[in-house]
Amino acid sequence: MPRQPNPTREACDAERTSAFARSLPLWPGELEDRSPEGRLALLARLRRALRAERRRGVAGDWAYDLARHRALVALYRREAQEALLTLGEAREALAVGRRPPNAAKP
Repeated sequence: MPRQPNPTREACDAERTSAFARSLPLWPGELEDRSPEGRLALLARLRRALRAERRRGVAGDWAYDLARHRALVALYRREAQEALLTLGEAREALAVGRRPPNAAKP
């Protein structure tokens, strides 16, 4: 049976993609990777960007942007929450002997 389009999910994906495009330079493949490893890599990039933005703010650098800092914090929180859900699903799947969702096929 073909998968039915989910307009809500598609809108969330479009919003997520545009938010990342405004905040970080990423390849489309990095955004599309919903595996636990991909999410952790994305969180690491967000942490580095937040650290750099914080450093600029503390130093009083002219390039510091409060709006960018707030956007990065919001993105980080949302992605961290999604990563926890994804990792929780992966752990549950491994506990019962199934392949985790979004895992690479062997």
